[in-house]
Amino acid sequence: MMGQGQPIIVLKEGTKREKGKGAQANNIMAAKAIADAVRSTLGPKGMDKMLVDSMGDVVITNDGVTILKEIDVEHPAAKMLVEVAKTQDQECGDGTTTSVILAGELLSNAESLIEQNVHPTIIASGYRMAADKAIELLKDNAKAVKFEDNETLEYIAKTAMSSKSASGAKEHLGDIIVKAVKAITEKKNGKYTSDIDNILVVKKAGGSIHETTLVDGIILDKEIVHPQMPKVLEGAKVALLDAALEIKKTEVEAKIQVTDPTQLQAFLDGEERTIKNMVDIVKKTGANVVLCQKGIDDLAQHYFAKAGVMVARRIKKSDMEKLAKAIGGNIVMNLKELTEKDLGIAGKVEEKKIGDSQMIFVTGCKNAKAVSMLIRGGTEHVIDETERAVHDALKVVSDAIEDGFIIPGAGASAVELALRLKQYASSVGGREQLAIEEFAKALETIPRVLAENAGLDPINVLVDLRQAHEAGKKDFGINVFTGKAESMFKANVIEPIRVGSQAIKSSTEAAVMILRIDDIIASKGGSKMPAGAPGMGGGMPGMGGMGDY
Repeated sequence: MMGQGQPIIVLKEGTKREKGKGAQANNIMAAKAIADAVRSTLGPKGMDKMLVDSMGDVVITNDGVTILKEIDVEHPAAKMLVEVAKTQDQECGDGTTTSVILAGELLSNAESLIEQNVHPTIIASGYRMAADKAIELLKDNAKAVKFEDNETLEYIAKTAMSSKSASGAKEHLGDIIVKAVKAITEKKNGKYTSDIDNILVVKKAGGSIHETTLVDGIILDKEIVHPQMPKVLEGAKVALLDAALEIKKTEVEAKIQVTDPTQLQAFLDGEERTIKNMVDIVKKTGANVVLCQKGIDDLAQHYFAKAGVMVARRIKKSDMEKLAKAIGGNIVMNLKELTEKDLGIAGKVEEKKIGDSQMIFVTGCKNAKAVSMLIRGGTEHVIDETERAVHDALKVVSDAIEDGFIIPGAGASAVELALRLKQYASSVGGREQLAIEEFAKALETIPRVLAENAGLDPINVLVDLRQAHEAGKKDFGINVFTGKAESMFKANVIEPIRVGSQAIKSSTEAAVMILRIDDIIASKGGSKMPAGAPGMGGGMPGMGGMGDY
């Protein structure tokens, strides 16, 4: 058939295909649009975004990963940059905006090399070499931090919060955050591990951020089930149950035929005896507090109230696990197996009214390996954003404790790495040298954006920083409040080494993957590939091409 000039149809009708430089330009444009979306949020002078979803729910934040999760991103390359932010958030908690801006800039700089006919695989190879060298150099620029050094750990927490709206209360929060992380840190084989999932964060509107407190135990957003039960108990012995204290329905469908009223009474008496036996099993262990993951029958509540036992039910599984770590008890799934050994000990269990609802505080736990933070704030939006700031700060403090090294913030590390990579590039030679130089330029975007967001002249700032670093002042970064270059170790603007190294790793890997794509085949009904705009689907009302809102 080919001789007669008939076309051979390989792809389904309606499939869009873009090849070569067009495909790369399309992907790079989408990635740059994502980076631009979060660019203005970087640093202490960064601004917030208001995101409104299709249901009308509002999120106000300047947390890079939250912004990118909330936006309904459609372009496949743009989605990869959202993944970079998510990875950064899981690994480090902070630096999500930095990693996305860096990935966007690496792609933008690669575009100028592609136009000069440098092959994408050579750029990818140069970028990988530069990333490996940068992480090696980052270690040379780091300082050790000890577990006992509370002051430094507090500064790490404050640095993470300084760009968030909770920065006004960072002194108060910093102290609480360090105490919380240190409480749940465990030492195994000479190494520290801090799993921040053991810190229960409870939010309650009312008061102000300054009223946020740390509790050496667990706060349950539940109330005591019966009005006649005690509201406060000292020296509590707590039974943790994952078993329902009620009569189960039969597994199979069954009918019980009652022919005589006395039979019905006997049936009801039997149920009552069963429930009383359940309560007796618990009482026999000496427990005076019962916290149950499942339901508790009204009759069981009555018997517990008569015995002066405090009871709460339908507690979340995650909260139960934290309770077990805090009070040293075991979660029992079969009531018949409950013994005195399974009980946890708490100094005090009490029900308090916080805001407009009752909450149960399990406190006074010796060697608690799980603690709680009660976050207060004027409105729901303030509390939500404070929680995001607190999460970032908890994570960076735990990173610093686990890794034991810190680096200077405020663009200091980025400028130092850029300077060293330029020297390294000339020793590499070949075409990869060009890619390494572009990588160095991309790193300088961090102080540049910090300066732009603070209303400073980015060129003057970069000149000052380069001058300082060439003179051997490795920890000089930009003070966005004065506009001057100064020592960030002295100014206590510091972050864990993991934040910097992860941002370099994940942004390089994403940039390399996007660069190596030279053909986009989108089937009908698949992801759209608008020719001009980097397709950002739906999400925000009235968003013109995403650059400014």
